[in-house]
Amino acid sequence: MPRVHRRILIITLVVSVLFRVLAAVYLGNKVEVLPGTFDQISYHNLALRVLGGFGFTFGEPWWPATPAGEPTAHWSYLLTGYLVLIYKLFGPNPIIARILQAVLVGILQPYLAYRIGRYLFGSVVGLAAAILTAVYAYFVYYSATLMTEPFYITAILASLLISMLMVKEEAKTNGESSQINPPNRFILAVLLGLSLGAAVLLRQLFLLFIPFLFAWIWWASGRKYLVNLVLSGIVILMMVIPFTVFNYTRFNRFVLLNTNAGYALFWSNHPIYGTKFVPILTGDMGNYNDLIPPELLSLDEAALDQELLKRGIGFVAQDPVRYALLSISRIPPYFTFWPSSNSGMISNIARVTSFGILWPFMLYGLYRSFVTRDKPLIRHPLFLLYLFAIIYSVIHILSWTLVRYRLPVDAVLVVFAGLAIVDIAERIPALRKLVVSTA
Repeated sequence: MPRVHRRILIITLVVSVLFRVLAAVYLGNKVEVLPGTFDQISYHNLALRVLGGFGFTFGEPWWPATPAGEPTAHWSYLLTGYLVLIYKLFGPNPIIARILQAVLVGILQPYLAYRIGRYLFGSVVGLAAAILTAVYAYFVYYSATLMTEPFYITAILASLLISMLMVKEEAKTNGESSQINPPNRFILAVLLGLSLGAAVLLRQLFLLFIPFLFAWIWWASGRKYLVNLVLSGIVILMMVIPFTVFNYTRFNRFVLLNTNAGYALFWSNHPIYGTKFVPILTGDMGNYNDLIPPELLSLDEAALDQELLKRGIGFVAQDPVRYALLSISRIPPYFTFWPSSNSGMISNIARVTSFGILWPFMLYGLYRSFVTRDKPLIRHPLFLLYLFAIIYSVIHILSWTLVRYRLPVDAVLVVFAGLAIVDIAERIPALRKLVVSTA
């Protein structure tokens, strides 16, 4: 790495950490209801219950429909464990957990964006991607919340980078040859399994993308690395199975990780919506628990989740046309980039100053990457990023859509925004000199 690039990257990481630590200090040592962050109240209270010797339970009736004192598996065991560890070491002080998290993701997210951008398009694009990630308002905001988003996005970026390294050792893009000397593929397979396992433990929905990722690695590598993929899969299983066993001892039934798929599918496709999805039920539409049939409320959390899953699938099977129209109606909320009267000031500012500004650059970067690629599409590392953005978006468009569910896709699309900005700069004579001087 040229010295000037190293300096720019270090400055970028410092700025990234500074912004996130300031956000952590702003949110402070209290855990309060803020726009899009109610989950952090659940994680904070759940960690306190674990430390108090009550296990994974809540002391009062809790979301989604968990009675007081009854076992819950609705929440990420990994993030809860992180908070339990911090609270055990430093007392129940959320600000310490916020700051440590802010420092970790403040370094890792821009660095991973840099590595992916450099790998695909060269160092200058990598630096642009890192800078954009460092100042992306949504990432800064959520980095300080006690939620899965910060570590989850980091784990996804790491998984995508390691996957590309597994199938390709040299990237040649835009005339730049970037020689990459990864560890042997055994170590990469283990690292891939660890990063994927972490993503799954933070949000089990990511399991749906893993088959697509493995299929791409197998195909792009010339169908060579089946053994490595099996090893990655074993690592994932070793990370998941302990929690599956733990769930069985508590619910006396199979629960792979979390009890949330059934609730999400049932509520997101309920006939109450008709053909127009509403991200958050309010007002005359009632609340989510009112939609649960009364005869099911006596079930424990796991049994209720599985029963709601059946009924959610039933909603889809009973009226596929309504389901299709309802899914289409979820597209605008998923890609919202404009201010909304239903959102708080913080949410509107974060939305407009991040995705609201960058989405045209993301689209242009996607176009430039597609027309200038140097290999057949499916075997090109770019295809993995396209695949992730599409599959992950479709999963949420077919189920439950919120703007924050799009953030992992934003983290990938920021790389393409970096490509667009560099490409545009190279077309402007004065800026082209600056780009060339740092290349």
